[in-house]
Amino acid sequence: MKTLTIKLTAPLQSYGNEATFERRTTNDYPTKSAVIGMVAAALGYRRTDERILVLNELAFAVRIDQVGKALTDYQTVEWKKNTRKITYRDYLQDAVFVVALGSQDDQLIDHLKVALKHPYFPLFLGRRSNAPAGVLDIREFPEETPVAVLKKLTWQAANWYQRSCRSQSIEIVADANLIPAAGSAMVKDQVGSFDQRHRSYRFRAITKTRVSLDQLDVQVNEPETQHDIIDQL
Repeated sequence: MKTLTIKLTAPLQSYGNEATFERRTTNDYPTKSAVIGMVAAALGYRRTDERILVLNELAFAVRIDQVGKALTDYQTVEWKKNTRKITYRDYLQDAVFVVALGSQDDQLIDHLKVALKHPYFPLFLGRRSNAPAGVLDIREFPEETPVAVLKKLTWQAANWYQRSCRSQSIEIVADANLIPAAGSAMVKDQVGSFDQRHRSYRFRAITKTRVSLDQLDVQVNEPETQHDIIDQL
């Protein structure tokens, strides 16, 4: 299996797990459907393109390198003349995730890598307003599964977060078949259709595990940021 990793970081991210007119919440980490949507956009697939469903077959895992802080925004919407409603939108602030996509089809992974570096449609992290913080950091690993890669890849959290982090491990969420010995849970984030007229999602099994920070390389080489300066005061 060949694996591609994608670092997802931005001031705001949002990965919907519940959506109504009044309230749109966010998951604590990227959903598989959100990542498939981003990949489909990079490939130039439109919402009704049935090739999107093939992307469900990609092996998927995500590592939560920097836990985001919750932010709730509200907007006043005039949904019909002289009638207004307040709606709420949830976001994650300053989060960092590493997504790993795997496949036995090496050419597919190579194709995805090229597409993500040269996307056909603009990429966003959960919502259109959430643009990535710069060019995506993408790496490839031949002959390794997504979970195996995430158990050794350099910790991607920001300097200030690494210094202040009190946890001794970070969480990995993966397709259940990638960690068969662990218990599983069901989540509704497998793409059925992105068609806006009848958008749908199906259930898939996931498993969670943790990896010790001692097992990871800790690479602190970013320039000083406002957070770093404040920490030194």
